[in-house]
Amino acid sequence: MKQYKDLITQVLTGDRVEDRTGVGTRRVFGTRMEFDLSEGFPAVTEKALAWNAVRAELIWFMRGSTNVNELRYLTHGSTTSIKKTIWDDNYNKQAKALGYSNGNLGPIYGKQWRSFNGVDQMEKLIEGLVKDPYGRRHIVTAWNPSDLDKMALPPCHYTFQCFVSKDGKLSLMWSQRSIDVFLDLPFNIASYALLTHIIAECVGLKPGKLIFTGGDTHIYNNHLDQCGQVLQNEPYPLPTLKLPKAVGSTPWQKFLNYCHCIDPRDIQLENYKSHGKIEAKMAV
Repeated sequence: MKQYKDLITQVLTGDRVEDRTGVGTRRVFGTRMEFDLSEGFPAVTEKALAWNAVRAELIWFMRGSTNVNELRYLTHGSTTSIKKTIWDDNYNKQAKALGYSNGNLGPIYGKQWRSFNGVDQMEKLIEGLVKDPYGRRHIVTAWNPSDLDKMALPPCHYTFQCFVSKDGKLSLMWSQRSIDVFLDLPFNIASYALLTHIIAECVGLKPGKLIFTGGDTHIYNNHLDQCGQVLQNEPYPLPTLKLPKAVGSTPWQKFLNYCHCIDPRDIQLENYKSHGKIEAKMAV
């Protein structure tokens, strides 16, 4: 995708600094990308996208779960699978250091989305989009200062806002304080694109634009060669999202149907073609 490759090029010109992981980064501040969802689903094609992990994690967030074993079930079909999830490293390093056990990650994204100091933000969002579609308060945040020290990882993508245009399209803008451009950003793009489609389906709108705004946007020093490979690879046409229809008499019931009744494996990308997987280690 041109937007993603342009961002890589921008970050590679940034400051070189040390960071908390000890790996070091090149970084810039205040980045932006925009995708028109009518032109195709924004799945990166210059390297393989971990689509199974994308859809499983999003449903996990939407359910309000914060347990890595439930994510393992959504990703691999079993809570006892020996296959890893994208949160295993955070659980084994940060969560256990906080004293958590049995897969608990603390009050991370799902807890905040569905019970921010007792408030179900997703329910408020869906209700608000139905009752006042042109309102300016369609916001969900995962940044809860009172819970940050209890989280295995404070939220990187910490808030999103929805916007309804007069032509019946739902757009979504999400913000990140910290962006691992090589490993995480393609994943985040696909995740929020999928969330936009799901919310639009629940409230009877069409997907519009997806907008990213970033704070500390960085490439780790051990990802420089991998980013170079992405820049060299030619893109393939964008795929199309095949999203099952939600069942429910109200928009909120439809949302809950996506959370608990639809198998994530039924959410598919049609005609997705990409270059192969490019290996890289996560800095934690």
